[in-house]
Amino acid sequence: MRILIVEDQADILRHVKRALERADHEVSVAIDGPEAVEVVRERRFDLIVLDLSLPGFDGMEVMKRISPMDARPRVLMLTARGEIDDRVKGLNAGADDYLTKPFDMKELLARVEALGRRVLPGVDDNILEAGDVVLDVIHRVATRNGDRIELSPREFSLLQVLIREPGRTFSRGELFERIWGREQTYEAKTVEIFVMRLRKKLDVPGKPSAIETVRGIGYKLAN
Repeated sequence: MRILIVEDQADILRHVKRALERADHEVSVAIDGPEAVEVVRERRFDLIVLDLSLPGFDGMEVMKRISPMDARPRVLMLTARGEIDDRVKGLNAGADDYLTKPFDMKELLARVEALGRRVLPGVDDNILEAGDVVLDVIHRVATRNGDRIELSPREFSLLQVLIREPGRTFSRGELFERIWGREQTYEAKTVEIFVMRLRKKLDVPGKPSAIETVRGIGYKLAN
């Protein structure tokens, strides 16, 4: 993939660049907001690893300025630990995934590869599929085996998070943060209840559940 790293901390920039190049990616770099926008306008990228805290203007502004572009790159944003509001705002602004600093390089590479699978030519990002489950993001329609499933807004959001990365295990905390943000205090039971509701609507008699429980960790959508 063609990847742009936007990061003003030299040590992080160097280590991430080296790791991505070792994974056979073509890597370019930018160290502030204005440079990032200029580079994206000049060259086509599949993915941007974007720090939210940047000189010039921040990562939020970068996403805002590149959002009208045709074939906008995927965005993996980097945020400071504990900055939940920034993560939620970033996801709402168009980021596709996030990592908090400090992060494990193996996890970053895994997130990059997962996002890479979603930029393959010919894939319609508005139609998400995992097995026989299909989600139409634009029309907010979910089907399994071609049968339409009526979902509440929260159930739809939960399925959308899971189906974007089928096979990946999400913790209850991450699911809660992505769907509810800081609207209410985190409770694992809330996530469990919505997973249970979603299962009841998705599951087909005689077939394995579409949503698997990973004991002690969380949930994943079968692929």
